[in-house]
Amino acid sequence: MYEFPFELDDFQKEACNVIDSGNSVVVCAPTGAGKTVIAEHAIHKALEQNCRIFYTTPLKALSNQKFYDFSTKYGTDKVGLLTGDTSINRNAQIVIMTTEVFRNMLYGTNFGAVADNLKDVRYVVLDEVHYMNDEQRGTVWEESIIYCPTNIQIIALSATVANCDELTNWINTVHSKTVLVNTDFRPVPLRFYYFDSSQPFKLLPLLTPEGKLNKKIRPEKPQWAKGKDKRKKSYVKQIISNLAENDMLPAIYFTFSRKKCDEQMEKCSGLGLNTRAEQEKIKEFIDEYIALNPHLYGNKHIEYLIQGVASHHAGLLPAWKNLVEKLFQQGLIKVVFATETLAAGINMPARSTVISSTSKRTDSGHRMLTANEFLQMSGRAGRRGMDEVGYVTIVGTSFQSPEEVAELVLSGSNPLESRFSPGYSMVLNLLQRFTLEESKELILKSFGYYSSDFRIKPIIMQLEQYNAEIEARKFVCPAKLSDETIKEYDKIRFLYVQNRKTYKKILRQEKAKHRPLSPEVIEFGERNKAELLKMQSFACDCCKFYKKHSKNIEVTARVLAKKHKIEKEIELQKDIYWNKFLAHRDVLIEYGYLENDYPTEKGKTTSQIRSENELFLAEIIFSGVLENLTPAELAGVICALTTEDMHTEIPYIPFSEPVRKTLNHIRNIKKKLYKVQTKYNIDSPLYINPYFSSLIELWVQGAEWETVSESVEMGEGDIVRAFKRVVDVLRQLTVIDNVPEALVFTAKEAIDKIQRPPVDMD
Repeated sequence: MYEFPFELDDFQKEACNVIDSGNSVVVCAPTGAGKTVIAEHAIHKALEQNCRIFYTTPLKALSNQKFYDFSTKYGTDKVGLLTGDTSINRNAQIVIMTTEVFRNMLYGTNFGAVADNLKDVRYVVLDEVHYMNDEQRGTVWEESIIYCPTNIQIIALSATVANCDELTNWINTVHSKTVLVNTDFRPVPLRFYYFDSSQPFKLLPLLTPEGKLNKKIRPEKPQWAKGKDKRKKSYVKQIISNLAENDMLPAIYFTFSRKKCDEQMEKCSGLGLNTRAEQEKIKEFIDEYIALNPHLYGNKHIEYLIQGVASHHAGLLPAWKNLVEKLFQQGLIKVVFATETLAAGINMPARSTVISSTSKRTDSGHRMLTANEFLQMSGRAGRRGMDEVGYVTIVGTSFQSPEEVAELVLSGSNPLESRFSPGYSMVLNLLQRFTLEESKELILKSFGYYSSDFRIKPIIMQLEQYNAEIEARKFVCPAKLSDETIKEYDKIRFLYVQNRKTYKKILRQEKAKHRPLSPEVIEFGERNKAELLKMQSFACDCCKFYKKHSKNIEVTARVLAKKHKIEKEIELQKDIYWNKFLAHRDVLIEYGYLENDYPTEKGKTTSQIRSENELFLAEIIFSGVLENLTPAELAGVICALTTEDMHTEIPYIPFSEPVRKTLNHIRNIKKKLYKVQTKYNIDSPLYINPYFSSLIELWVQGAEWETVSESVEMGEGDIVRAFKRVVDVLRQLTVIDNVPEALVFTAKEAIDKIQRPPVDMD
């Protein structure tokens, strides 16, 4: 085992031994427990053995951070970086990449042959593997594990999840011998506090030494009172003052609103958290940083950084967030007000975390945080080697009771759920390399299918309830008559009763009119008597259990109908992934992208595309509508296709006439595809949202960043992200097959004009 300059924890030693034994490993440990050490052990082995190692992360920002860290540690010649838009030293021994790039390598598209891509690779680290829970990215992890050659050892690093044994068993099944190393050990234990606004000058321990809720904590009252709206009352300054007085800084203060991040930063700027010497050091650092990033000059947040407070959220420019992270890592910023995205692996260790609420607003109203969300955020507290204890403070709100907070703190982690979802690209890539039957085998290897029993557990429990009810309703007939006989008796009885009522009614009518009974009525009466005699011939007629038996049969029939319905649902859910695969295949056949279950030329091109709806983009490319556009117009059109639908109606700035006409053509393509997708129950997104189109046109035409960013009321980070999505698609146009040369040239020109500061900053 590689000798580290410090004593490893038991779980780290165990994981390193598994790697040494030649097996794959799943390491499941709390945030901040030191999982990276295990990856570093594999890196040292790769360097010793003169082979290669891939290190994958879910986010480009994380890949960039690891590239910087590892380049410093192992030398720039040894480390490479591959993300959607960056390729540095790609044949290095240690290559950092996003998990999506690794998945694409395994498909052999855009990156050359699979054998060349994986030459001499013996290890792959899948960092933050709990991202399999992520709605948009989850599928990538499963594909990466399924298609990863079995001679490559997988080192899967995950935060705490409830079903890590299930994940390990699955990798063991689809890849190679895999060992689980699972620990709840935290090198820096956490202490939990509660801020109760009725006692604002102290932080109360949330739990007693016995692990019960502290009785001194009072629930928050609704934040409004008679005639006076108190909802705007904020205690953030008091909370930070309490942390400062108790030597609990630096802190990350998690809040679920970007606007609040900025507001709270402003409120705390006068607390005097930094010494004069620290302020001078920050000014010096900022001056040097802005010299390299002139677009940040005059940023209105600079004055707050000097005071030791900062805001960190997706609406800010990447370079600015990077500056905040660097200052925080040096201990020069004492409080960062951040949205929960900061909890996703960025290296910003703090002594304390503050969680502004354990409930958050979603599209469907308020909901409590999941245990995993809470663990991710609270786990940022406590710096290894610097703090003996990490502090987590939960702020009381009227949306949660202290009891609910305590329950969340004491609850275990949530299980990992599969987000596996076959799309057009997956169908085309698999059928390019495998038969339909072999493709089915691969789909059935997904973690989603493997863990389907867990996913459909609630439905199975319902089925068990129905089975139990059917069993409980089994009735032993005293006369040993079958249910069919009872049903026959029921029919005769029902017929007799109905006919008897009709006969009596006729008798009354005839009597009232003083008329003799007609032969037909007499015959009807005789038939009714015969029905009575037939009814009386059944043992049921004088059985005191008849009603119970009959009712049982009726209710059981209803329960059986429900049971059959739920059995169908279980079958559907079990085969949901294969059915989705077949549905996408049907659409591709209808569009002529597949023939005899093999991609046509159009299909091969589409298999190389990476977007939320590859077929939509392919149809647009093949329609020729993009071919006579200028670089600015092309960027404007692509921007409309990569911008998601917004929840609110926001007026956008008018864009150029060629962009408008092109989008009108694309709307017809969308209409047709929507119809076909609906026919096959496919819900793959079809975006046409030109909100940012005019901005990117301006930018490509050479406008200053201020002109672009001040045109809309939108965070600069959001604009950058929208532009980066465009670059991603444009870059694909330059590498996929069968794209007209003129379009490739225009796309390259557009990329060059988009990629200037601050858009090209990571």
